[in-house]
Amino acid sequence: MRVTLKGYKVSEIRFVSKLESGTRVELGNRYSYNVSYAANNVCRGTFNITVEDKENPDKFGFTLVLDGFFEFSAGMEKEKVHVQSFKELFPYARAIVTTVTANSGIAPLILPPIDIESQDIYRFEKNN
Repeated sequence: MRVTLKGYKVSEIRFVSKLESGTRVELGNRYSYNVSYAANNVCRGTFNITVEDKENPDKFGFTLVLDGFFEFSAGMEKEKVHVQSFKELFPYARAIVTTVTANSGIAPLILPPIDIESQDIYRFEKNN
């Protein structure tokens, strides 16, 4: 049983860095990851990341919305697709955040690893 990343695209990126030199920041991170399923064992994972200064989010913040496009083995449980697709997409999200911030002239932001398997995954399905 496999999940294969076929491609990804940044659908939104926002970066604000208006802090004065030497200003101390306390960063807060928020993440969400959702998977939308289509026919033929394909899905799209959407990763939302927000990192901002807890005291002054209007002066320092980074938001990324990254969509990954995946194929998965027939018969895979959705929870397994969710976890494996997250693991495939997260390194790209991490690299984008680090690259953009490093190239902006500030110390690069490096997202901490996320152990998704230790997180609760809530699945809601519509009943038609």
